[in-house]
Amino acid sequence: MNPSQPPSGVSTLELSLERGRLGLKAQAIWAGEDLMVLITGGDRPHLGAVAAATPRASLSNPERNSATASVLTYVGHKEDGPAKHIAEALAAALNTKVIVAAGMHWEDVTQAELDHIANLLTELQQKLLAELQPISV
Repeated sequence: MNPSQPPSGVSTLELSLERGRLGLKAQAIWAGEDLMVLITGGDRPHLGAVAAATPRASLSNPERNSATASVLTYVGHKEDGPAKHIAEALAAALNTKVIVAAGMHWEDVTQAELDHIANLLTELQQKLLAELQPISV
């Protein structure tokens, strides 16, 4: 999909990553020029946080694109960081408004698994960018 020429109507993309019991799923939905992404995973997918990002010129280098986001986190949830980071990365790279909703839960997760989940989220973000980036000519 080419965000400079977004699809008309609504189109979707689904991605998933799985490493043992650690799995993540992303569903990206273009609604005209705007992008919505739902990231879930674990034993109990849910909504833990929502980040709404908009592109803007970088404050340190106006020649580059950046983004800023507002985040809503439900009490007791920790998905605000990943939702904000991914929303800003997508908004800056695609130069479009992006909403990322995230909810992931694994029972009895260890610190090593949390570190691995962070790596999976980075990998998922890279896959989303690769699939959603405009094709270079």
